[in-house]
Parts: sequence; structure tokens; C-alpha cells
Amino acid sequence: MSDDQTARLGLPYLAAGQMQKHVTLNEALTRLDALIQTAVVSRTVSSQPAAPPDGALYILPAEAIGAAWTGLPQGALVRAEAGGWSVVEAPDGLVVLVADAGELVVRDGGAWVPLGARLDELQALTRLGLGTIADAANPFAARLNKALWTALEAGAGGDGDLRLTLNKEGPSDVLSLLFQSGWGGRAELGLIGDDDLRLKVSPDGSVWRDAWSVDRASGQVSFALGASRRTVTILEADANYAAPAWARSVEAVAIGGGGGGGAGTFGPAGSRFGGGGGGAGGVSRAIWPAHLLSEGVTVEVGPGGAGGSAGAGTGGGSTVIQLGATELLIAGGGSGGGLGGASAGAAGAAGAGVTGSNAGGASSDTTAGSPGESFSQPGASGGGGAGGGLDGSGTPYAGGAGGDGGALTIKAAGGAGGSGSPGGFGSASPHPSLHWAGGGGGGGGAVASGPGHDGGVGGSAGGGGGGGGAGVAAGGAGGAGAAGRVWLIAQG
Repeated sequence: MSDDQTARLGLPYLAAGQMQKHVTLNEALTRLDALIQTAVVSRTVSSQPAAPPDGALYILPAEAIGAAWTGLPQGALVRAEAGGWSVVEAPDGLVVLVADAGELVVRDGGAWVPLGARLDELQALTRLGLGTIADAANPFAARLNKALWTALEAGAGGDGDLRLTLNKEGPSDVLSLLFQSGWGGRAELGLIGDDDLRLKVSPDGSVWRDAWSVDRASGQVSFALGASRRTVTILEADANYAAPAWARSVEAVAIGGGGGGGAGTFGPAGSRFGGGGGGAGGVSRAIWPAHLLSEGVTVEVGPGGAGGSAGAGTGGGSTVIQLGATELLIAGGGSGGGLGGASAGAAGAAGAGVTGSNAGGASSDTTAGSPGESFSQPGASGGGGAGGGLDGSGTPYAGGAGGDGGALTIKAAGGAGGSGSPGGFGSASPHPSLHWAGGGGGGGGAVASGPGHDGGVGGSAGGGGGGGGAGVAAGGAGGAGAAGRVWLIAQG
């Protein structure tokens, strides 16, 4: 123990019989004034102030300059008094408020370090705010851009795991993570009012909708509004297609082009038949795992067959889906209706497909032309109706109606058979995003004293064209078949 000053703060003692005791006492009081509730103006000001107030304290940065500051070491605690400066010896453990930075530093090992760096434990805090002010409603509040939680490694004394435990008092209470945008709730995840895990979402923070829940007892997941995703891509021309990244399977429906109707025959006498109706395009279906189509497939859509102007109708083209050199799915085009003659106007056959399709109608010289088929494949497009014929006495007959497309699904009406008039056009699907089939074209009516009437055009997605009606001066032309189509339905 020193006889001259106190052990920790270095306060000078008064000696027995000392003269001018007030000098020693004032020195001790001045030192206490600096070391008790210590607050410095700054620890970054490097130029000595010209006229500081008495008692002003500074912690010097590196290479401080000024008459009294030059040469003093970094970290020195200096005090202004009566126009001069003195160095105040700072013991370890001295806590200082740095006014211009709003921080607390502590003297440790001859250096100044942030107080927080020496706080190993904080217990029973009632509020904590990081970058913001915590209040009674939010006793912990943080305003920051990033946060990190990482496990304590085994090498540092931990076990490498990290588990956050959140607890509520009882089943009817709420334990959740609330996600907001602009202070409005958009999603909430947790145990919301019961003990099942739930996710709910909101467009505005007021109206909330359940998205899914997990039953705590069985583990069964329930989706309030469903969980599958389904998109339909409709291709009416050649194209490339790749399965979406989210898809798990792709269902394909390929429809070949419809066959064109045949032309009606003509002549001054005898039996004269109308042209046969064109067959509808074939239909083929398949389902594939989506990842097998990730590099894409090539789609060729079959064109519709041309109606015969003085002969048989042209067959529709096949629709093909191909992966590289491998043909994955083919839907054949419908055959063209036959040219009307003295004894027949043959029906065009349905296009080949995995599920088949509908043929066109055949002509007659004793009754109206046969209608195109609808029910051989009720989900497919309709066949074209046959053109009306003339019997040996010159009696004209009406053309046959086009077959309905999708007769038992979403019906697209076939064109009306012409009675002294052209055949009606086949209808397109009334809801093309729900079903694709089109109606067949109606057959043209026969004419006893002039050219026969033309057949109607087939409706969308493979409808067969109607046959032309028979005539005296010329036969009616067959209606064109409709082009094919491809539906690709991605599901995930």
C-alpha cells in the first residue's frame, strides 16, 4: 500500500503536518471529478480544441495533434482545466460514456473496448430493442436487414444442433409466425387457435383464408382449396413443347385432321349419288412423367383434308408428338369422303387413334344422305354428312347432317344437312378450354335442274367435311375437314 495515494484511483493522501493541504485535496477532487460518472466529449476528435470548457474530457485517437496533445499515446484520457490539459490515469474497469457516439466503453488491459464486448450475461431484462425502441406491446424489437442463428459446433463445446423452441400456454391460444407487408398481414403459420399446424393467407390483412393444415394426431395434410396445379396448352399448329418445371405429369390428347367431303356426281339421267362425308380425325391419349419431357417434344398438327371439287375428298393429316426420333403419340387423319357416282358415295373412315373417332356418312339415291357418326366415339369430333343424291326419276334428296362432336361431353353441333341448299358448317366447341371436339359438316342437298349444293366445312379439331350434293349440270363440292389439334395438360 502506498503512503502517497489510494491504491485504485490514485487519489493523493494528505500528509500529517502538510502545508497547503488544499492543493492536495483539490488535486484529489479534480481526479474524482474526472473518474466518477465519466463522460467524454469524443474519442475520434484528433485536433486539440482551442477553447474547451473546464472539465471537458477526451479520449485521444491515434496521432492526435495540438500543443498539449501531440505525442500523447492513443487512448489517453485528457482533461481541460483553466486553459491547460492534464492526463488522467484511467484504471481498468472505468466505464465511460462517449457523448458524440452515444456509446459506452470500458477500460480493459490499457485499451478502450465497447462495454457490450465484456458483458457475458444479461438476465431478467424487461425490454430489448435492436436498432429501434422496444415498448410494452413489443418488449423485444429489432430493426435490421439480416439476422443469423447458427448452431454451436461440437468443437466449441456444443453438439452442432440448433433447435428453436416456441411454446404457448394452452390449445386455444395462438403460437404463430405472422408475415406482414407494409404492416399488413399476408400469411400466418403456426398453431393458430388449436394444436394443428396451419397456414393461412390474406390479401389485405383483414380477410384470411386457410391454405392447409396438418392434423397433429394422424399427420394427414388437408388443403382447404386444393393443392394441385393444372395448365392446358392448346396447339393448333406445329410447335415445340417442354413440360413446366413444376409439373409431375403431362397428359396429351392428339387429334388428327378431319377428312374432306367428296364431290357429288352429276348427269342428265339415272341414279346420281352425292359425295360421301369425310371421316373425323382420330384421337389418341397418353400420360407421361413430366421429367421425361423436360428437354421438350416436337408437335406436328395434322392439316384438315380438302373437300373434293370434282373427285373424292382428301384425307386429313396425322398429328404426331415426337421425342427426339421417337414417335410418342400418333392420331391419324380421317379419310376423305368418296366421289359420288352412279352407284355409291362412300363414307370416309374415321382416323386411327388409341380411342378411335367417328366416320362420315354414305350417300344414297333413295333417301337423304346418311348423317356423319357421333356415337362411335362420343367424345371425338363428328364425321361429315353425306351429300344428297338423285334417283333415276330425278327426285333430289337432302344431304345428311354432320355428326355432333363431343356428343356426350361438351357437344358441338354438326352442320345441318342441306335440303335444296348447301350443307351447314360444323360447330366449333362451345368451350374450347374445356373440350376440343368439333361437329362434322353437313352434306349438300341434291338439285334436279342445276349444279348440286356444296357440303359444309368440318368444325374445329378434326371435324369431317360434308359431301357435296348430286346435280344435273355439276356436282356440289365437298366441304373441307378441320385441322387437328393437340392438348397438353401439365399437372403438378
